[in-house]
Amino acid sequence: MFFRNLTLFRFPTTHSFDALDTGLAECLLKPVGPMELSSRGFVPPLGRDTEALSHRSGDALWVSVGSEERLLPGSVVNDLLGKKLAEIERKEGRKPGGRTRKRIKDELIVDLLPRAFIKPGRTDALIDQEHGLLVVDSSSRKSAENVASEIRRALGSFPALPLNAEVAPRSVLTGWVAGEPLPDGLSLGDECELRDPVDQGAVVKCQRMELDDNAEIAKHLESGKQVTRLALNLDDHVQFVLGEDLVIRKFKLLDGAVDQLDSGDAGDMLAELDARFALMSAEVKRLFVVLERALKLSRADA
Repeated sequence: MFFRNLTLFRFPTTHSFDALDTGLAECLLKPVGPMELSSRGFVPPLGRDTEALSHRSGDALWVSVGSEERLLPGSVVNDLLGKKLAEIERKEGRKPGGRTRKRIKDELIVDLLPRAFIKPGRTDALIDQEHGLLVVDSSSRKSAENVASEIRRALGSFPALPLNAEVAPRSVLTGWVAGEPLPDGLSLGDECELRDPVDQGAVVKCQRMELDDNAEIAKHLESGKQVTRLALNLDDHVQFVLGEDLVIRKFKLLDGAVDQLDSGDAGDMLAELDARFALMSAEVKRLFVVLERALKLSRADA
């Protein structure tokens, strides 16, 4: 297991997780009810064949939020609603009013929900107690907020807030592409996105392109475009795309990092997952320290 997208939150390093396991047990994922659209709760991060609802490596915790969602497409409901309304109009010679439309639609949803397909889902999260950092494996702010909310429900209190930079991220990213020195260990990747700062301005996306001393990109910068997403590498261990929204996308551990994994017993899946989580959490921490300094990321209030 390796996270692919990282949405980050800060919380006070003094926050206690002593009651975490008890809280997780009280917030297990329950099957979605026949009249419910969705259900969320915690599932074992090491897989359904295990029982522990959290996994620890040093001061890093791994938790997983599972979900069940009933798939009831609006197009299906609207199609049946249209047929019902047409039948009423044919029989009664009048178009049903707004209240009648709403009542019929509600009745259709009540009838269809218990028969709707259920889509399972899972979102993993890393809790770094040393840096007061919650890392959710998702590029969706809404999905990440849902995970933070579930942890808050389990703990009773969890003051986690989205990352906030004291400098404009796009200004820093633009400077790096323009030739300003990068922090130690960081180097440019082969992908970037440039935007005109005016509303509805031009957007240029570059992929599989050398970014150092690139004349084409230099012209875009001279015209006033700014870098809003940038591919970067950290010490040939990690490659990723950093956005101005401070979400890290396309996170990938490279051979320089993965080679550190102990081959061990290839048949011991739990041991392998433990080793992978330990490696990933260490690399995420190291990357965060670099970005914290470069972007002057605000700390959570104690």
